[in-house]
Amino acid sequence: MMELGRTATLSAGIARIPHLATLIGADEVDYPPRPWRRYDTVVGWGRKPNTRAARRYAEVIGAGFVALEDGFLRSVGLGVDGDAPLSAVLDRAGIFYDATRPSDLERIIGEHEWDADVDADRARRCMASIREHGLSKYNDAPAVDLGPSTQKRILVVDQSAGDLSIRLGRCVSGGFQEMLQAARSEHPDAEILVKTHPDVLSGKRESALGDAEGVRVLSENANPPRLLDQVDHVYVMTSLLGFEALMAGKRVTCFGVPWYAGWGLTDDRQTVGSRRGRGRTVEELFAAAYLRYSRYIDPETGLACEIERVVEHLALQRHTGERTPSRITCVGFSRWKRSFIPRFLRGPGTRVEFASEKDARVDGGTVVVWGTRPRPELERRLRGAPLWRMEDGFLRSVGLGSDLFAPASLVLDSRGIYYDPRTPSDLEAMLQNARFDDEVLVRARRLRESIVETGVSKYNQSRATAALGAPDGGRTVLVVGQVEDDASIQLGCLDVRTNERLLREARDARPEAHLIYKPHPDVVSGNRRDSLPLDMARDLCDDVVIDASLASCLAIADEVHTMTSLVGFEALLRELSVHVYGHPFYAGWGLTHDRHPHERRQRRLSLDELVAGALILYPRYVHPRSKQYSTPEAIIASLLSTPPPAPWETRPWGRQVRKVVNLAQEVFGAS
Repeated sequence: MMELGRTATLSAGIARIPHLATLIGADEVDYPPRPWRRYDTVVGWGRKPNTRAARRYAEVIGAGFVALEDGFLRSVGLGVDGDAPLSAVLDRAGIFYDATRPSDLERIIGEHEWDADVDADRARRCMASIREHGLSKYNDAPAVDLGPSTQKRILVVDQSAGDLSIRLGRCVSGGFQEMLQAARSEHPDAEILVKTHPDVLSGKRESALGDAEGVRVLSENANPPRLLDQVDHVYVMTSLLGFEALMAGKRVTCFGVPWYAGWGLTDDRQTVGSRRGRGRTVEELFAAAYLRYSRYIDPETGLACEIERVVEHLALQRHTGERTPSRITCVGFSRWKRSFIPRFLRGPGTRVEFASEKDARVDGGTVVVWGTRPRPELERRLRGAPLWRMEDGFLRSVGLGSDLFAPASLVLDSRGIYYDPRTPSDLEAMLQNARFDDEVLVRARRLRESIVETGVSKYNQSRATAALGAPDGGRTVLVVGQVEDDASIQLGCLDVRTNERLLREARDARPEAHLIYKPHPDVVSGNRRDSLPLDMARDLCDDVVIDASLASCLAIADEVHTMTSLVGFEALLRELSVHVYGHPFYAGWGLTHDRHPHERRQRRLSLDELVAGALILYPRYVHPRSKQYSTPEAIIASLLSTPPPAPWETRPWGRQVRKVVNLAQEVFGAS
């Protein structure tokens, strides 16, 4: 793998790439270059004309010049829209799309001696995963169904006018029209399709093909792998889509000289040259371009990684995004929530709009609201449009939502919401009906063990510990306070609906136990009110715990009593006995002692099945670094690496300052 040492660039655009030094393997990258420093390498963008100055500068200072370009699995969205690259290629000899001279990629393909057992096997596995998840260079395009056809389908691939790969790929003048006419004449009985480049569809570039009358032009953005599944033959100039077609087992005709032409796999209509006379397999081309030539970076850690990690990340973006409606109107969201909500609703082709309840016009698409507050006027105007509900997830943040700490997880529910037992929710339906395979159950067990070991909770504003527990070694019962006007109590409790009543019921049930009461953190912070004064609480229990972390309280508890608190679920993770007085989502599955039965919940779940549904399959996670979909495992690591609020932030004035800072960071992007 190429290492660049101390590096300079004359390009402001290159300098803005996140984690640039790590991505390109440099010790550091200076922009602009420091006149007093000695550099090993100067890096510029491919063969663009503006690299001439960088190449001359490299010659003057005696440094090597390296061409940088996007990799072949670049990002979710387009580079022209600002999505940072997850992969890049470096080339000392030339650049892969320049067929007029040798490149490092061409050398790797032509000269490398391949280990069929290692290189080909890894290449096959990676290609299969890329195909399975529908991945391409860009990954924000929806799958397009071309509909039934009795004809062959021939795909002609357009490109952006002025793209360097056209001029440097030996494409002749008028070559795109020549390619289209060849496709027509060589397949007179076939349906001819023209795919427009994403940059053209976005309005950022112009088409290289121009006029395409008499054929079907795919004017909407379409996911390339899913499109390739529906065609028989692909015509390209130099587009990467031609190699993706080779991976899909399609016949490919090239009217230019892309990097994958000339190796015996393509129907080449231009002279390739003597440098590419050796036959190669698709696996060997993939191994050369994707495994040896390309470099990758983990968007969540900022560290160099292998292709498999980027494939995993992009697959998660598509899997989660494809479950997102294509048109969403978010109604009644505050400006603060509007700043982060779009991250949780990103999908291929998804359009998100915001509206007030008064001004919302429901004319198609899906309506998303926060929580369960009744909205009779809005629901009257829905006219059958789907209404989905959103709420905080179960691994939320370091700090409280009421202090304007942005969430790392949210849930989006098309049926109801998890804390409203009056109607089924997506979570309840999943727990009642889903089949949990061995892979997800093993993952759930490891996730549960990680949460218990690290002490991560929904809110992680305190990691303090305290000397707790029964003084005589007797049974310790943790009673969990809640915000009494919380929707989960209003909707999910029948008789026990206050913290005072909960404490009295717990004392009646365990008269000899050592009772510990932990008020809700929103109450302790002063952000929410409680009908139970702390001095009265102290009269009803043995200890009132304010400063100790939830993990330290659970560590000394033998059992937990709660109305509907998520702490009951966290106690189950630790395999504690949990007594439930309301109808939380985790009750009714045979894992808790329930005061009231749950008629709809007939299935008996294992603890790992409950964890798989509640923490892996139901929520959406967004990583604070990448701002893209993530996993609960990565969110736990992020929460642990984020320091809890400083002591001054727990004071009334400090919380107000922190709220202002949090608001500015989310709404205005301030740091």
